[in-house]
Amino acid sequence: MSKKLRVGVLFGGRSGEHEVSLRSAESILRSIDRKRYEVVPIGIAKTGQWLGGDQALALLGGDVASRLAGTARPSSTRAAHASAVSGVTAALSRNPSRSKAAAGRGSAATEASAAFSLQASAAGAGKAGLDVVFPVLHGTFGEDGTLQGMLELADVAYVGSGVLGSAVGMDKDAMKKMFLAAGLPIVPHVTLFRGEWQANPRRCTRQVEERLHYPVFVKPANLGSSVGISKVRTRKELAAAMDEAARFDRKIVVEEGVSGTGALRGSGKARELEVAVLGHDTPEASVVGEIVPDREFYDYASKYDSSSTSEPIIPAKLSRAQVKQIQTMAVAAFRACDLSGLARVDFLLEAADPASNEQPKWYLNEVNTMPGFTSISMYPKLWERSGLGYGELIDRLIALALERHRDRQLTQFCM
Repeated sequence: MSKKLRVGVLFGGRSGEHEVSLRSAESILRSIDRKRYEVVPIGIAKTGQWLGGDQALALLGGDVASRLAGTARPSSTRAAHASAVSGVTAALSRNPSRSKAAAGRGSAATEASAAFSLQASAAGAGKAGLDVVFPVLHGTFGEDGTLQGMLELADVAYVGSGVLGSAVGMDKDAMKKMFLAAGLPIVPHVTLFRGEWQANPRRCTRQVEERLHYPVFVKPANLGSSVGISKVRTRKELAAAMDEAARFDRKIVVEEGVSGTGALRGSGKARELEVAVLGHDTPEASVVGEIVPDREFYDYASKYDSSSTSEPIIPAKLSRAQVKQIQTMAVAAFRACDLSGLARVDFLLEAADPASNEQPKWYLNEVNTMPGFTSISMYPKLWERSGLGYGELIDRLIALALERHRDRQLTQFCM
């Protein structure tokens, strides 16, 4: 029998999407194949404290923690934050027997691994390293390249995009620049900084109104799950929306709303469509799904409130030509942002006026490099409808993480 892969499932975090991360991690911990993987839960509290074993599981809540408690190695100590971090770096440190391919190359990754190993030994916590990390962290400090940089330094395989792809996929302003460079259609937008807004709100308001038409959507550039997003219909609503977005980021993106064709222009409601992409060098697109929100747009409450009546439609009602077009654009967006592993790619389609011959236009809205991952989230549901079940999807993502790591080992980092 082959040795089990040791998989660290990392969840929680300091971002506004902490609770979403817990829900995603709970689903993965319930569904991951324990015959194939030894699972190591690693939690990050809202305060930033790193936790292992049962302490990590406790973040998920009493009932969940008690059901999963026997499935992971228990935490050996209730140490303070510094000791907790030492334990995590010990887990991340590579087993020298698995790093022979990197030996002798003098790579920065190998040197970093040695540094982590030394720190672990000094803490008296030198245990076998993880084979792969599955970071189920949404938002800041988990999905934005910061965590990915740490894992690259530790020379550990991990699920998802690398530093560049993660950073670009989080920053809506940088993301749009990549889309434009790839010739992909995006909505008109204005990017402003918190300092600009606070120093001169009148000038910022004038910039928005000179370039865009109401309604507009005001968003923090670096956040997900629709946190901090507001729909603004008139100038009177703009200031409150800007202040709300500025709570979550120094950079604020204001986008013109998408309406419809013909008589629906300016008043129609755009269709919200999503495609799941999976892969590394040869990414694949899932069937297309549509979200029919129970509010004006698919906001945080629509996604996660138990009272929400938002409806996912999988597959979306589109022509074959439209499906092919959106899948092609989804893969192009994935490549444009240098993504790997997984991403959900979101689109807006103008509402079609039946009395008009004008064809509705597509707009690429954004990519999400670590989308919600509960068993009922859109990303897994799109792949399930495409023939790939939730457990199989976890297997594929772990395999892709190892593939990407092997690919990186072929890179020479010094002369």
